[in-house]
Amino acid sequence: MDASTSARRFGRAAALAVAVALAVTACTSGGGGSGGDVAKSEPPRQDSQDINAKPLDQIKDGGEVRFALDQWITQWNPLQVDGGTYTDTVDIIRALEPALFGTDATGTFQPNPDYLVDAKVTSTSPQVVTYKLNPKAKWSDGKPLSYLDFKADWQTSNGKDPAYNINDPSGYELISAVEQGADPTEVKVTFAQPYADWQNLFRPLIPAAAIATPDDFNKGWVEKIPVTAGPFRIGTADKTAQTLSLVPDPAWWGTRPKLDKITFRVMDKSASIQAYLNNEIDLASAGTAAAYGQLKSAKDTVIRAASPWDEVHISFGGNGALADQKVRQALGRALDRSALIKIANNGVPVEFKPLGNHIIMPNQAGYQDNSGDWAKFDLAAAKKLLDEAGWKETGSGQPRTKDGKPLELHWVLSDGTVQAQLDLATAAAAMWQAAGVKVDLDKVAANDFFAKYVTPGKFDLASWRNTDSFPNSKSLANFRLPVGDNSFQNPSRLGSQEIDDLLKKAAGTVDPVEAAKLYNQADAKIWELGHTVELYQRPVVVAVRKGLANYGAFGLASEDYSKVGWEK
Repeated sequence: MDASTSARRFGRAAALAVAVALAVTACTSGGGGSGGDVAKSEPPRQDSQDINAKPLDQIKDGGEVRFALDQWITQWNPLQVDGGTYTDTVDIIRALEPALFGTDATGTFQPNPDYLVDAKVTSTSPQVVTYKLNPKAKWSDGKPLSYLDFKADWQTSNGKDPAYNINDPSGYELISAVEQGADPTEVKVTFAQPYADWQNLFRPLIPAAAIATPDDFNKGWVEKIPVTAGPFRIGTADKTAQTLSLVPDPAWWGTRPKLDKITFRVMDKSASIQAYLNNEIDLASAGTAAAYGQLKSAKDTVIRAASPWDEVHISFGGNGALADQKVRQALGRALDRSALIKIANNGVPVEFKPLGNHIIMPNQAGYQDNSGDWAKFDLAAAKKLLDEAGWKETGSGQPRTKDGKPLELHWVLSDGTVQAQLDLATAAAAMWQAAGVKVDLDKVAANDFFAKYVTPGKFDLASWRNTDSFPNSKSLANFRLPVGDNSFQNPSRLGSQEIDDLLKKAAGTVDPVEAAKLYNQADAKIWELGHTVELYQRPVVVAVRKGLANYGAFGLASEDYSKVGWEK
């Protein structure tokens, strides 16, 4: 596991750069094991990225770059719930399918000229976005990109047909029509309600031919990618060897990628450090004390750091004793966050600072700390809330009781959790014990952590990272009320109509200053709800092979594999 288990929010307030650019998103939170104090640099500034940016004429033609992969990718459709959950899938698929927009280092959307001649809002009442497609852009089956692809992505992802097991309807559910424009290269998308982050839709665009039926959508991308239209295509996919490679697609109409091959090999984080030291991979996460200590002085290595949308939190379940908001609020008041953050930050060279917002990161415009008293350590206040909830003290060190039952909770941890996360969880459990809450730490198999516990909501307490919940409208899926069996990206299933309404209104507010006010109002309500205790924004710290260009720590920018290579 990485320093923290991470859950990607693709289409939700998700999923993006991760500690290792290709970390499974939805990992357990935390920093690295024991490593002693190291000098701390300030968190990277808002518009920073650290990728050794080089123009293409300074990069060699050919060569290979080798990356670690957290797990074998089974579901390749990023619009499908299993495909959209993990960073690995979405990062790689954007090299294989049309990503109409990327983001720069400030987090601003920029159109991709390989796919778009132009894209803009051409009407505001109703909102209409007109896309002018690059006429050279074609799918691997020979068909040109067209309005039919936009229409299929919208109709499968808008949540109206439950047969499509979708990742997130945000934005798509607001579209009322998709039509051909003045000619076959023009697409008109009409919205029933304004949607500020329209550039995040169709990112990537998925071909209509490959999602024509629910079976195609849900099963047609399992262990395969039916149609592509990117600078790369799959070279080899060896499930037995757990190795995947990307190679340049000879049919690509844009600038040819510099590399001959990008290879991904599945390995856990502890193995990735040794693999890097053995010169088997070219990048490894150095975001824990143990990893940084081993990697910082490695031969031909540079350390790169930046601040992406990446947060570490403790989530509360919504069942049993935790169905009571006062109990959840009490747990928040009983935590000394600064002490927990210090454990995670021990031995890591970039300072972790407390995070006061679930939606906006400190290096984004509009950030403010809305945690108020809900994340302020106050043991007496925590005890008072538990008293009010009917949980009676039974003596020092003993769990409180109610109706004869002890207040005993279970913190679910992946068995791949790094030592710092175990230390953090142990410290939190001791803080809660002081308030009369017994917390057991239950380790489960890494492959089961999300599938059998977090996603189905079978946990009292759990910690993971949410990455790439950006732009801000993607946050809706993290906190929205469930609809039937669909919990979106909100496994605790805690929420309120007020929070939903504020987030939806913010997503439809085009003025970024006014939108930020609404997002902050929603965030204050999320803190009050006792949904999640935010700990810190997690900087990406990676060890990279010297000479690797246009890759490393991207901050708020999106990566472009076609520009990656080795310096001349």
